[in-house]
Parts: sequence; structure tokens; C-alpha cells
Amino acid sequence: MLDYKLLQALASVVEQGGFERAARLLGLSQSAVSQRIKLLEARVGAPVLLRGSPPAPTGIGQRLLNHVQQVRLLERDLQHDVPMQLEDEVLPRLRVALNADSLATWWAAAVAGLCQRQSLLLELLVDDQDVGLRRMRAGEVVGCVCASEQPVAGARAVPLGAMRYLAVASPGFMQHHFAAGLDAEAIRRAPAIVFGPDDRLQHRFLASCGYDGEFAHHLCPSSEGFVRLLCAGLGWGMVPALQVTAELADGRLQQVLPGQHVDVPLYWHYWRNGGRLLEALTEQLLQQAPRSLGME
Repeated sequence: MLDYKLLQALASVVEQGGFERAARLLGLSQSAVSQRIKLLEARVGAPVLLRGSPPAPTGIGQRLLNHVQQVRLLERDLQHDVPMQLEDEVLPRLRVALNADSLATWWAAAVAGLCQRQSLLLELLVDDQDVGLRRMRAGEVVGCVCASEQPVAGARAVPLGAMRYLAVASPGFMQHHFAAGLDAEAIRRAPAIVFGPDDRLQHRFLASCGYDGEFAHHLCPSSEGFVRLLCAGLGWGMVPALQVTAELADGRLQQVLPGQHVDVPLYWHYWRNGGRLLEALTEQLLQQAPRSLGME
């Protein structure tokens, strides 16, 4: 039978990003947390952590973390069904991974009602929509919003809709770089703004225009900062249409190629055996996400 104190130590080390913070969370010494991890590894007969910075779960560690996430949610259901005295009533908190653009646009409106009704707390981990599933595979989160429709083992994936991205720039930038049109030389020289190394939206847009070469670019891992850089004329970039409605309306930004866009499908991934709270969050998202994404 699994020892859940040992599993809690594993989950805390991964979720807190290290042994020292995990020890503070659990009210233990760092050496005690390390001993619990070693004992867990001895019982399962294999390493559960790759001791890097931050520590990362091994394949077996990932399976154990997935189990811990689901047990936490099922225990919450049990507490509601079976009368029991708890020393401290702890509000439920769900760890969810999602892309920064969803967080900056539609997410809050979609989940606000449920969080208020259930007194639900969220811990949001920001990842690019193309790589968010790694958090699920690592057992770090109970759900994620990403662009992949293929769920990991033990999870389900349901479509939420699509986020429309537009290529935009300031009028001054357009006049300086694209006055003669969007030819290959102009694209190569005009700096783009890219969210991070995993952001391929600019590449997809340019491929639809027949360009597949290199281009100069800034890196800006902030949705708000991204739009500010665009408005300041530092580059062109792909942003959600929902995020720049006002800027397009008042002329601070304009489309690089009117009528051209990239639609990114979004899927909600969640554990099959995640309990009623996770099911309620899933139902809320299925009801509210299309409306928040402007698809209704």
C-alpha cells in the first residue's frame, strides 16, 4: 500500500521547485524531506526524481504525481460525503496550466462564477499553448488548456473553441517597414515580437504568406508587455483579436494584412478520476469558454 506522506513529499518537491521550499511547506527539515524521497524510491525500487534545478520527476515519479493529484480531489469529495472533523478547513486549490494569452483574455470570465460559488482557489501555471501538456505528463497539474487534442494517459481532452490571432503593428512601424508591401526582404529586416522560443505563430502566419526564412525578432514573455511593445513601434506580432480590440479601434495598431489571421484551437485536458470539483470546472469551461472566446 502506498504511503501518502512519502507521496506528499514528492508532490511538494516538484510543485515547489525544490527541497527547501517543500520543507517549509510541510513543516519539516530539508533532510527529512530528502529522507522521505529516498524511502519512496526504495519502496518503488526506482528513482522518482531527477535531482536538478528544479528537480523533475522521472517516468515513475510522473505516474505517482498523477495519482496524488487525483487522490487529493477524490478526498475532497469524500469530506463532503462523509461527516468528519477537520482540524483546519482548507479551501480547495486547483493547479492548472494555461497559455498566457488565455489568461490575458477569456479565462477569468469563464471561471469566475464557479470560483465564487465553490470558494475555489486556483494556482495558474503559464505555458505556451503548444507545450502545456508537459505539466499534465509530469503530474504537476490537474488540468491544462493547450492546442493539442491528444490527451495523456488517464486524462480526457474536450474542445473549447479557437482563439483568433491577428498580425498587427503600429502605423509608424507599418510606414517604415512595410510601406512597399510585405515582400521577403521587408519581412527579413522588420523585427517581429515573439513571446518565447516555443511561440511559432509568427512562423505560421509568414508561411501562409509564402515566406519560410529567418527574421529578426524581440523576445517578450508577457502578454501585456507584448502589446505595449507593438504600440511603441518596436515590431510586429501575432496577438489575440480579443486583446487588441481597443487598439485597433482607435488606430494605435493596425493589421499587417487585413483579412489574414491564424486560428489556434484550444482544448481542456483534465484527469478522468479527478472528482466532482474538476468535473464542475470542466462543465463551467464548456459552457463559458465559447462565449468568452467570442464564438457565440
